[in-house]
Amino acid sequence: MHFLAINKRKTDSSLQGQVEELLGAEAEYVREYYAQGIFRSVWSLREVKGAVIEMECESREAAMRILENLPLALAGFLEIELISLSPYRGFAASRV
Repeated sequence: MHFLAINKRKTDSSLQGQVEELLGAEAEYVREYYAQGIFRSVWSLREVKGAVIEMECESREAAMRILENLPLALAGFLEIELISLSPYRGFAASRV
């Protein structure tokens, strides 16, 4: 199953120092799941701090477990929205 995760950092400026301390661990965690093929693409958000992750997992629950274990999520600094995806019907074989 394919999913799109929108991960936004909480904007409380008093947390900024703690967030900075976790960014290295966050990047390593993301690289690990990218290397495994679970994270298919990862993009930084421009308008707000955070990232969008296209991912593939066997279930929504498995995807959410992975996302909830991101270092920033474990520390309570992320808001996670997980959207289930399905193939675009425009690419399906047309029937004449």
